[in-house]
Amino acid sequence: MSQLKSVREKLRLINMLRLLKETYTYDELSKLTGLPITVLNRYVRGKVLPSTERTRELIELLGPYINIQNEVRRRLKFDSLGFFDSMSVLSDTPLMVLLSEDIAGKLSDVNVDKVLTAATDGIPLAVHIGRELGVDVVYAKKKKEVGVEKFHEVNYVPSASGSITTLYLPTWALGKGDSVLIVDDVVRSGETQRALVELCRRAGAKPVGMVFLVSVGDIVERLREEYGIPVESIVTLER
Repeated sequence: MSQLKSVREKLRLINMLRLLKETYTYDELSKLTGLPITVLNRYVRGKVLPSTERTRELIELLGPYINIQNEVRRRLKFDSLGFFDSMSVLSDTPLMVLLSEDIAGKLSDVNVDKVLTAATDGIPLAVHIGRELGVDVVYAKKKKEVGVEKFHEVNYVPSASGSITTLYLPTWALGKGDSVLIVDDVVRSGETQRALVELCRRAGAKPVGMVFLVSVGDIVERLREEYGIPVESIVTLER
């Protein structure tokens, strides 16, 4: 095993422990792993890294206790009308790291040059995935900003809004021939994601996949059929 891979596994274990620490006490984790509380505390705080052998043993032991999909669902905050807030997911760094690692594993056969999202809620997930894939992250905005001379722009009508929205992407952000992974926190009707696909095409880039934290209804299946590319969603909610 390369030194880099060994370190990455150790960091994965630390994030697993930090995530489990949100629902388990140190005493419970100690009984589960057979390790003293003081050792677990040092791991969680990043003060000490476990050996390679212990890391493998603990990852195998703790893996069944972590369900990324359930962790995301548990953190979504719904109001009385059924609308939800994903901030508690997007701000949970250990969860986002583990989630992005899993997504990168699912996309191991997909060549990605850039990650593209729309400001602003899609940015945290895009950054974590971009870090895991080792590629740059770019994002479209709903306004032009001073300092950027040229933009690609696309108009679209968000579902039930009754108004036109425009996305602007600096022309330097995507290069001709770039393979682009489109990422967003939530997809409901797909208008924003279709606008991002159109931005790719105007830049001469090629969308090669889509990833969402939460999808609503059957939109993931519809986007797969429409574009013929891998489309993944961590959690799917009924419409």
